[in-house]
Amino acid sequence: MCKAWGELISTVGTKVAGMPKGVPETVPNDGLTTRQRRNQPVLAVHTGAGKGKSTAAFGMALRAWNAGLSVAVFQFVKSAKWKVGEENAMLALDRLHRETGEGAPVQWHKMGQGWSWIRRSDDAEQDHAEAARAGWTEIARRIAAQEHDFYVLDEFTYPMHWGWIDPGEVVEALRERPGRQHVVITGRYAPQPLIDAADLVTEMTKIKHPMDAGRKGQKGVEW
Repeated sequence: MCKAWGELISTVGTKVAGMPKGVPETVPNDGLTTRQRRNQPVLAVHTGAGKGKSTAAFGMALRAWNAGLSVAVFQFVKSAKWKVGEENAMLALDRLHRETGEGAPVQWHKMGQGWSWIRRSDDAEQDHAEAARAGWTEIARRIAAQEHDFYVLDEFTYPMHWGWIDPGEVVEALRERPGRQHVVITGRYAPQPLIDAADLVTEMTKIKHPMDAGRKGQKGVEW
């Protein structure tokens, strides 16, 4: 082996050795076994001004589907008419599940006309705040009934930030959720009570963005 190659391997090995191994720094004195602690339900929050909050949540949803966990996505703020790439991909996985049994069921709901439980005429204009509250009420009902295994509440921080939905009510419902239901919430301005209650909080920090240079979103990148 040449000297340069040996030095490269040594350098890479040192860097890999310094990477996190998923070992907790401290073991809580909670009386739980390692398996019980590992299998606890997770409440994750993706917030901050940077791009990637929803993208990361949908990536987790893909893992959940592969693990056989039923997935339900609820998109707040986005129009029901706006088709995003992740929606088509996830619903294709739902069809694959129904045809082959692989993975798990997937549901996708969007605020407004996408809230199928709101009865109204097709051309009726729904108040955004009212629609958001109706969406959360249905989600809370499903969580209490353990209807899904993995929930993505996309851009759900905004209705709380705007005062449409009480963060305290959300935190209480999530803290008391039965079973092993995972919940991921995305959006800027995550309220402090939600951050305090979450198991995993990631803040996306913007360093650069194409829009800063006047470039608009692209198909395959933003949707």
